[in-house]
Amino acid sequence: MERLAIDGGTPVRTRPFPGVLEPGGRTFGEQEREAVLAVLDSAVLNATCGGPWLEDLESTMARLHGVPHAVGCSSGTAALHLAVAAVDPEPGDEIITTPLTDFGTVIAILAQNAVPVFADVDPATGNLTVESVRACLSPRTRAIVVVHLFGAAAPVRELRALADEHGIVLIEDCAQAYLARPPGGGRPVGGYGHVGCFSLQQYKHVTSGDGGLVITSDAGLAERMRLFADKAWPREDGRIHLFLAMNYRMTNLTAAVAGVQLRRLPGVVRQRQQLAARLCDAVSGLAGVRIPENPHEHAWWVVPLILPGGGNQRWAQALTAEGVTAHAGWLKMPVYRYPALAQRRTYGRSGFPLTSPPARHEWHYAPGLCPEAERLIEHTLVMLPWNERYTTSDVDDIAAAVRKVHAALPSAR
Repeated sequence: MERLAIDGGTPVRTRPFPGVLEPGGRTFGEQEREAVLAVLDSAVLNATCGGPWLEDLESTMARLHGVPHAVGCSSGTAALHLAVAAVDPEPGDEIITTPLTDFGTVIAILAQNAVPVFADVDPATGNLTVESVRACLSPRTRAIVVVHLFGAAAPVRELRALADEHGIVLIEDCAQAYLARPPGGGRPVGGYGHVGCFSLQQYKHVTSGDGGLVITSDAGLAERMRLFADKAWPREDGRIHLFLAMNYRMTNLTAAVAGVQLRRLPGVVRQRQQLAARLCDAVSGLAGVRIPENPHEHAWWVVPLILPGGGNQRWAQALTAEGVTAHAGWLKMPVYRYPALAQRRTYGRSGFPLTSPPARHEWHYAPGLCPEAERLIEHTLVMLPWNERYTTSDVDDIAAAVRKVHAALPSAR
C-alpha cells in the first residue's frame, strides 16, 4: 500500500489546480473587456439612467430558462430577498428552508421579519427531502426556499406539488446549480418554483464579482421584485415609493460583464459535466464512497464525496496533503447554530421575529434539530473544488488521490 503524504509519503500532486481567484481558472476574455470599456465610454454606469446592458442580461437569462421574466440585482442574497419580499409575509410567518446553505438564504427570511424553519436533508445529497418539509408545515407557513446544493437538483417537482397543495410559494435557490436538471431530465432548475434565484458571486459558475438574478413566470411577482430592487419606486409615476423596499440595483458594469458571462454558461456547465463524468468513472467503484449519479444532469459547482462510514476530517486532511484541496463538511455547523439564530442576535436584544409575538411561539434552534444535516457536516461529507478549466490530467490526479486515500483509510468502507 502506498504511503499517504500526510504520513510522510510522496504526494500525488504538487502543482496547483486552476482556481476561481486567478485568470487560469475563469473564462474571462476579450468580450468582457470590450463590454466594460463600452460602459465606461458611455459614461452611464447606473442602469436606471439608461444603456442596453441590464435589459440584455435579463432577456438572456429569461430566454436561457424558458421563462418570461428576469430581474437583475446586486447579489445572490439580494435575489433571495427579492423573492421573499415578493411573498410579502406578515411578521412571524414561517418559511421552510435547509440548514445546509449560505447564510444569505436565511438573511432574506429574517430581513422580512419571517421565521426560518429548518427541514432535514437527504444523507446522500444534502438536499431537502419532501418528507422533512411536509413535517415542518404549519398554518403560518408562507413559502419554501429550496437550495440545489453543490449543483445537484433537489426534488423540485415534488416540492412544487407540495407547495401548490398547501397554497404556498416555492422559491428555488439556484446559486450553486446553474442549468442543473432534475433526475430524468427536463428544463433547468429555477423554473419549477414560483421564483428562481441566482448568484453571480466570484465563486459561481459564471461571475461578475457579485450580482444576482431572479426569474419567474408570474408577472405580478416579477413586478414586485423589480420594484423592491429599486426602493419601490415606479419611476414612470414620479418620485414616490409604494412600500418599504431596498436599493438592490445592478450597475451597468456588472450587467455588461454578466451578460457576456451568461452566454458562456452552457459551455462552462457542459465542460464541468464532461470532466466530472471522467472522475465518476474513475472512482465510482470504491466501496464506502458515494459520488453523485447522473453527471450530465448535475451542475458540479463542487464535487461532494459522501462517506457513509464517516471519517470526513481525516479524508479531507489526507486529500489536501496529496495536493488535492478538500474540505470536511463544507460548513462548520448547520446555519441554525450560528449565533445570529442560536443566540437570536437579530434586532437589538429583542430576538425579533423569533419571539412570541409575532411568532406562534418562542423559537430556539438546538443541536440535533436536523440530524442528517449535522451528520453530513461532522462525519460524512467531503467537498472538492471543481472548475471547467481543469484538464483531463488534472482530473486523473484527483482520481488518483481519492483512490490512494481510500486504500489507506479502510474506516470509511
